[in-house]
Amino acid sequence: MYTMQDYKSNVKPIFCPGCGDYGVDASMLKALMELQLDPSNTVIVSGIGCSSSMPHDFKTYGIHGLHGRALPLAEGVRLANTELHVIVAGGDGDGYGIGLNHLIHAIRRNLNITYVVMNNEIYGLTTGQASPTSGMGHITKSTPFGVIERPVNPLSLALAAGATYVARGFSGDPVHLTNLIKNGILHKGFALVDVQSPCVTFNKINTYEWTRKRVYKLEEAGHDPKDFMKAMEKAVEFQLNPEKFPIGLFYEADVPTYEEQEEALKQGPLTKHQLQSIEDVKALLEEHSVL
Repeated sequence: MYTMQDYKSNVKPIFCPGCGDYGVDASMLKALMELQLDPSNTVIVSGIGCSSSMPHDFKTYGIHGLHGRALPLAEGVRLANTELHVIVAGGDGDGYGIGLNHLIHAIRRNLNITYVVMNNEIYGLTTGQASPTSGMGHITKSTPFGVIERPVNPLSLALAAGATYVARGFSGDPVHLTNLIKNGILHKGFALVDVQSPCVTFNKINTYEWTRKRVYKLEEAGHDPKDFMKAMEKAVEFQLNPEKFPIGLFYEADVPTYEEQEEALKQGPLTKHQLQSIEDVKALLEEHSVL
């Protein structure tokens, strides 16, 4: 039986004291342990940002990749070996700004990947510029007169793109968040877990107190996560009523994954396929007039 120490590395997290990402880190650790995932069969992939140091915190395989490129890396890992549990850790700038195009296509492919996004509505690592999810009017280093762009809504965007698991958690409620991450890992297909993760250093608006005054749990409100239209309604609720901030599972659907439909992957993980001989490769190239 695996214990916490089987998953936690000797590397200490580098977040600022009080950062919401500590709660996400702890929830991820607990989720892995409660699921008893084999650390040697688990991969955590990240891009760049405060949140993206997470692969260093765990005794799993990990890749600390390029800014906005965590998802294509994770897709490559998953396609190469479909027996691996692939988890992506990122932030709102990494995933909803620089990597937004990758997010849309990863969603529509529906690969079996869990994407945990620590959304603090600011660029924390680069010391406080507006991010794609910063609210209008937010004064930051890059917007001294306030943000004039409408923020990205990752939940409604994911639903519109065809996501099969869409959830939002709050790092100030790690028990609830742990369950969302666990169920995202267990979900068959692409799972997005957006996390309200306050930046205590650079975002003085979307704080723990701000969130706690507005947050409520969908499961306690009787929400049906199988109802797509209700999910979309809840996803945009905060835009229509800034005093209501739902967390929980917005939507889940049972849809065939990319791996289940790809002919080559139906024969098992690519890492276990028999390699072609030189003669076979030459014959293939000659057949297609390459040689």
